Amino acid sequence: MGKRSEISPDTLRIALEPEGVEVEYLDDRSVFYHGVPEKTSGPVRAPPGTQVHVLVTDPTETEGVMIYVNDRKTADEILRNTGVGRVLVETDEERSIFPGVTVQRSGYQIEVASDPSAARGRVFVFAEDERAERSWEIVAASE
Repeated sequence: MGKRSEISPDTLRIALEPEGVEVEYLDDRSVFYHGVPEKTSGPVRAPPGTQVHVLVTDPTETEGVMIYVNDRKTADEILRNTGVGRVLVETDEERSIFPGVTVQRSGYQIEVASDPSAARGRVFVFAEDERAERSWEIVAASE
């Protein structure tokens, strides 16, 4: 596997459905994240060893940006063709990936925190591995 780079995300079409969240890539393929995301007002700490994807919607909830956190498997060209971004975070490093959204790596875990009012849209976190898929929506404490 070659060296992986950080990639800036493009705006993608999304659909928030009662059964889950659909993201349409720039190459016209799509992915469907099954299930209603669990609402949380605090940061999300993904289980170790899971692939972490962060989706931030625009205020209309019809477009958004998708960022893979510490993905070292997907080739750079695939991400560029799909419009998905990638950020690489070192241990104990915290990075802003979008206004109002930060990611931090603590050991083998990725933590995503958000101030939904600063993000100006909805913030979803997806964590998946070969056995399970979990999803969260980070909301304001008053929700």
